Amino acid sequence: MSRSTLAAGAALAALAAVLVVTVSGPPRLGWYLAAWALFAAALWAARRLPERRLGPLVLAGGIVLAATGLTAPPSSSTDSFRYVWDGQVQAAGISPYAHPPSDPALAGLRDPWLFPKDCEGLYPLPDGGCTRINRPTVPTIYPPLAQGYFLLVHWLSPEGSGQQPLQVAGFLLAVGALVALHRVAGPRRAAAWAWCPAVPVEAVNNAHVDMLGVLLVVLAFSVVRGRGALLGAAVAAKLLPVTALPGALAGSLNWRRALTTLGPAGLVVALSYVPYVLASGPSVIGYLPGYLKEERYDAAGDGNRYAVLRLLLPDSWAPYAAIVLLAVVALLVLRHGDAERPWDGALLVSGAFLLLLTPGYSWYALLVVALAAMAGRPEWLGTALAGAIAYADGPAGSGVLATAFYTASALAVMVALLARRPVPAGLSAKE
Repeated sequence: MSRSTLAAGAALAALAAVLVVTVSGPPRLGWYLAAWALFAAALWAARRLPERRLGPLVLAGGIVLAATGLTAPPSSSTDSFRYVWDGQVQAAGISPYAHPPSDPALAGLRDPWLFPKDCEGLYPLPDGGCTRINRPTVPTIYPPLAQGYFLLVHWLSPEGSGQQPLQVAGFLLAVGALVALHRVAGPRRAAAWAWCPAVPVEAVNNAHVDMLGVLLVVLAFSVVRGRGALLGAAVAAKLLPVTALPGALAGSLNWRRALTTLGPAGLVVALSYVPYVLASGPSVIGYLPGYLKEERYDAAGDGNRYAVLRLLLPDSWAPYAAIVLLAVVALLVLRHGDAERPWDGALLVSGAFLLLLTPGYSWYALLVVALAAMAGRPEWLGTALAGAIAYADGPAGSGVLATAFYTASALAVMVALLARRPVPAGLSAKE
């Protein structure tokens, strides 16, 4: 066994141990940094391994690391409680968009696990009592394909199993994405997904539904036929994959091509909403508008939103600058992107979205991690680390750490983009 194999294996073993500790408690900055340092060390140690040796290490290491997320209950997010509730509500024949969890009309569905008697550290209900579900007084925010996923997991879950089935589902989705990336992009690139700490922490341990959208995007860019429908399904699972759509149209403003891609995508999204619209009407929008306001995306006066832009512009300008810059990036991808490598354009738009808006959640970056692996662009992985740092620092933090890491990530991306620019003819060598 070569030194490189031993070094990579040792780094992955240490990473697995650190991840077990990481998911065993609330977000801790030191453990996040340790995990990412070991991730970088493993990638560096494996850089010279031949693919025949690297392939098994990527697959086995990815499966083991993903499994570390199953060793503890969700550690840093309460979103999966809402997933369980939405599944229960649908199983009772009620639209999850029709009522918030606090609605007395749903009191008969409340179980002792989601609505315990011991209220310490939980969310209060207006009529008394408490719940583990965050934002219990507002309806669900998750789009229809996610709701179908919650219902399916509910049907397949043993009674009283809590969130564990969702974690297992997240594990299977993450491994599915790993296998697809390994097949399409090769083991060297797939390692960026397989060993990334965000995958076991956010896709598996916290069981974020984002993983469903990520897998659908990876599958979409692994095929030609059916790409539009798969991208539409990804958007209907978690709205963020809409940022991958420009990549599917990269390098062309051809209306016929746009129609054959966006038509099926739009049809899938529309059809997924039909049963919920019939049941709930316009309330299918859910808590999305309130969430955007709560997260301060409508203004940048405080919090960590638009952190990089606010270093350069007045706070009040930042939201509008983000919209303009994101539109420019999407247009550049449409006009000048590589149609043979649609994941490159999708990565550019999805990554720019995170760097411009600087969300405080690392699970939003799961899509960027997968696209970075597919494209072989590791410089974009810093967006996931920046989101994790922002989350660990917390909403009460100063925001200095989040701004520093997002800024460093943006600089790394810009340097890499400049370094990869083709050298004009005649300037490739000194005269």
